[in-house]
Amino acid sequence: MMRLCALLLMGLLNGALSVQAQAVESWSVGFHQLDFPDPLDSQPMHAIAFYPSTDQAQLSKIQGYTIEATEDAHIAMGRFPLLVLSHGNTGTPLALHDLATSLARQGFVVVAVLHPGDNYLDHSRLGSLSNLYGRPLQVSQAISAALLDPLLAPYLSADQVGIIGYSAGGETALILAGAQPDLARLRKYCLQRPQDRDACKTQGQLIADRDDLSPQADPRVGAIMLMAPLSLMFGRTALGGVHVPVLMYSGDGDELVAVDMNADALARKLPQPPDYTLLAGAGHFVFMAPCSEDQRAAAPALCTDREGVDREAIHRYLSDEAVRFFEGALGVPELKAGGLQTAHQHVLQTHD
Repeated sequence: MMRLCALLLMGLLNGALSVQAQAVESWSVGFHQLDFPDPLDSQPMHAIAFYPSTDQAQLSKIQGYTIEATEDAHIAMGRFPLLVLSHGNTGTPLALHDLATSLARQGFVVVAVLHPGDNYLDHSRLGSLSNLYGRPLQVSQAISAALLDPLLAPYLSADQVGIIGYSAGGETALILAGAQPDLARLRKYCLQRPQDRDACKTQGQLIADRDDLSPQADPRVGAIMLMAPLSLMFGRTALGGVHVPVLMYSGDGDELVAVDMNADALARKLPQPPDYTLLAGAGHFVFMAPCSEDQRAAAPALCTDREGVDREAIHRYLSDEAVRFFEGALGVPELKAGGLQTAHQHVLQTHD
């Protein structure tokens, strides 16, 4: 009888392991183009949604990036948390494509927004009030568009929404979470550090191109992840309205965004202490996906890290920690296939 029980137990364990493998292996990544009006001027704006798929994994070329995702692949059955990715000034969300696809493989839908007027093709709103206050409105519009999209909406959980913000996207995420920018702090900073060419291009004076905009929080946002955040304009009082969990990373070798006045200061002043890690030796661009040989040749400043900094290892760590954080803050995906949710959770735990 004991031998029979042991054999039955081994069979159950083997079956559980096969279900775990099936749950993970069945999730490749699909991507879907979203188009919706810019809330600032009703002109078209664009985003790409990455989501868990049951199709065979494939590589796609999107705007010069090789990405592990298939356009409009079949979406996995379930209800998935929604994350919106906000890129840095003059950037592109595809620079963080590996984080987006990694999260999609683990049961999140990640909407990567291209901010009109502040991206790699269009700098027309850079340094303006419309950019500071407009970016959060654009992210809110992206959340609404995803929740109404015929392909995505049936598989999204509207009460599980988070934001990922890189560089200036961190500023955007903080406003969405309830922070109120203090423009005087930027002016004061630029008087003290006029050599900061990134933050002080306009000498601390934002272009007052719109007088009808103000910082708007989005109550749907339940957690934010910040990487090398630009947060100069937020003092303790300005951050008083931020009451969602915060995961934050910065590099102590950041050559673009001063860590002492941004991430370090933010960690001290948030009402609830964030989960904050300072990465030794890492620069500002370490959070961008590891570069291909062509990208490294075309943009060495963006692709080259200090000696001893392993960008690929950092990205594996960030992806694992992002899953841990957002599952803890927002909840796990609600899967419709019997037993897969338990298996998915178990496999994630073995990676912690």
